[in-house]
Amino acid sequence: MLAYIVRRLALMVPTIIGIMLISFIVVQFAPGGPVERVISQITGEGTDATARISGSGGDFGGGARGAQAGDPTASKYRGAQGLDPAFIKELEKQFGFDKPAYERFGKMLWDYARFDFGRSYFRDISVIDLILEKMPVSISLGLWMTLLTYAISIPLGIAKAVRDGSRFDMWTSAVIIVGYAIPSFLFAILLIILFAGGSFFSWFPLRGLTSDNWDQMSLGAKILDYFWHLALPIISMVLGAFATMALLTKNSFLDEIRKQYVVTARMKGLSERSVLYRHVFRNAMLIIIAGFPGAFVAAFFSGSLLIETIFSLDGLGLLGFESVLNRDYPVVFANLYIFSLVGLVVNLISDLTYTWVDPRIDFDTRDV
Repeated sequence: MLAYIVRRLALMVPTIIGIMLISFIVVQFAPGGPVERVISQITGEGTDATARISGSGGDFGGGARGAQAGDPTASKYRGAQGLDPAFIKELEKQFGFDKPAYERFGKMLWDYARFDFGRSYFRDISVIDLILEKMPVSISLGLWMTLLTYAISIPLGIAKAVRDGSRFDMWTSAVIIVGYAIPSFLFAILLIILFAGGSFFSWFPLRGLTSDNWDQMSLGAKILDYFWHLALPIISMVLGAFATMALLTKNSFLDEIRKQYVVTARMKGLSERSVLYRHVFRNAMLIIIAGFPGAFVAAFFSGSLLIETIFSLDGLGLLGFESVLNRDYPVVFANLYIFSLVGLVVNLISDLTYTWVDPRIDFDTRDV
């Protein structure tokens, strides 16, 4: 097993490099960029991002419009006609675009290997501090969504498999199908209308992870306030996830229940409970465990963008989306690097869990 773990860890390095390389190449050909964004702000509205850059990267205000409209250096970027070429070069240096692409990529890999993600282009904060600032929201949503999904889906799926074809199975299947068909964001809006002051009741808060007076609350009050704010977002996210997992659990158990070893165990006089939980459970749970890494990563990082937006929860999903729109590349690549690394590690943990659930599985005897 140790040799298998070492091989998998070694393979993570080229995998991460490949992911980052493909993403880096795509970004090079993507329209727009941080330089163009600052130029558009200077020539148009001029927002806080420009002020931050002007304060940190040199005197960009004076002489910005000193060039002629036909200057070749200024016309390298869309909308840069009429700007001072020296100003454009200062912008390129500020964002690191004065160096060749391969050099920038190599420096990024070296920095990321040391978990040095630099600073955000348009926020006066380091990238790692920014991610840590948004992490509590994503951890809260992902953790409780995952726990509730598995806590509901596995018992429900087992019950449906044991009662296959019964009224209970049909009615729960109907509820599950309806739940799966309703998008989580639409269900979130419905919950807001019903229970968050939309048109009927005002039982739950509409925004944030905690109340404004959080610091003055006792420990018990803080816990209640925390779950009070999380109730509607978690219910919205769990709806579709538990539907999929419940049907997957049912089908997995049905496949195992119909196999010959189950018939043999029953013929030996074992009780249904013993057959189900001592023989069927381990084999049926393998497919559930196989889907855990994807569910885990999606729940923590990528599955809550719309929910975060609807409930005004400032987490990693919203951060990544806004960073892509704003061309804040350090934040974009740092998110991608962390998400990819976590996904690879969780996949390895999933494989190791296989051996815990079913000791017959031995990864040392197979090639990676």
